Amino acid sequence: MTPETYGVARREVGAEITARANRGWWDSAADWYQGEHGEFLRDVGFVWCPEGLDEADARLLGDVAGRRVLEVGCGAGQAGRWLTSQGAQAAGFDLSARQLAHSRRIDEETSVALPSVQADARRMPFAAESFDLACSAFGALPFVADAGAVLGEVRRVLRPGGLFVFAVSHPVRWAFPDDPGAPGLTADRSYFDRTPYVEVGADGTPAYVEHHRTMGDWIGLIVAAGMRVTRLLEPEWPRGHDREWGGWSPLRGAHLPGTAIFTCAR
Repeated sequence: MTPETYGVARREVGAEITARANRGWWDSAADWYQGEHGEFLRDVGFVWCPEGLDEADARLLGDVAGRRVLEVGCGAGQAGRWLTSQGAQAAGFDLSARQLAHSRRIDEETSVALPSVQADARRMPFAAESFDLACSAFGALPFVADAGAVLGEVRRVLRPGGLFVFAVSHPVRWAFPDDPGAPGLTADRSYFDRTPYVEVGADGTPAYVEHHRTMGDWIGLIVAAGMRVTRLLEPEWPRGHDREWGGWSPLRGAHLPGTAIFTCAR
């Protein structure tokens, strides 16, 4: 089951409260999340998004063999483990200790290990220019108040010419209810309202937080961090794919983009 919350608020939430809330939520939700989505993600697999885009087919990172790759917000390490199976020297980190416990469990079950550490994406425990590539499939960036700080850290740990590829909820989705059915097709708020989405506990304390950035915001943050966008991919909903994931569904996927994947060069 997902962690119990008592309501939804739209209000400003600072960086430390956001981190505390999301660390607690993911620690509480990790067992449910892996039970609900683990088969779809695969223990050794790199699925970018609920649309099912697979790195084995998309090759957004190119040839990873022999390259040092960092997975930002690795969760249970499925993507990083796939990178390892392709010959990469991969490593990962995540805010949630419970997600990393699942990563260690899967390491043992598959005999494909992803070195990983618990860390906040705003303060990555890696040396400057120590990775050739970095990637993130819905890891960290939607769940931080200061995405610019994370992007700055990614640039710091990448070598010159390195790439960072990351997937987030498509910004346009924030104007629509997070509903996989017909109600999710009618905009009910302004796309330009950047007030965070907050789930609160019984005492009103934030228990889960997501921060909205427009497409222009993302481009501006990437450029301000010292990188440039070389590709923007909006995966279409594949024919025959009938799996719902939260607000993602075949119905909505036929009308609205659900995911944005940015490729950035240092």
